[in-house]
Amino acid sequence: MAMKTTLFVLSMFFATAALGQQFVGGYLNGQPQPYHSPEHPQHASYTAIAQETSLYPNTGYPSAQGDRPASDFPQLPSPSLGEVARELRRQHALVKKAPVIWENQ
Repeated sequence: MAMKTTLFVLSMFFATAALGQQFVGGYLNGQPQPYHSPEHPQHASYTAIAQETSLYPNTGYPSAQGDRPASDFPQLPSPSLGEVARELRRQHALVKKAPVIWENQ
């Protein structure tokens, strides 16, 4: 009982403090304050395109462009669908079964 009373008193105290923060520094003004978007006097115009610049620093490392053949990236052969199904069936057989079976009647 004392815990509930203490909790209630603390919540009322914090609610009063929160409402009191609204009025610190003056009063609430009821006048509407319309939003004014900032103005940008510059407009879009056509200009010359700047020179191309590299994002990479000049480090002296050689680089190449082009495609590499798929044989450069060996991959393991993917298992067949039958092998995957057999593995899943084997794993399902090893899982512990529920001791009770419920039937809705």
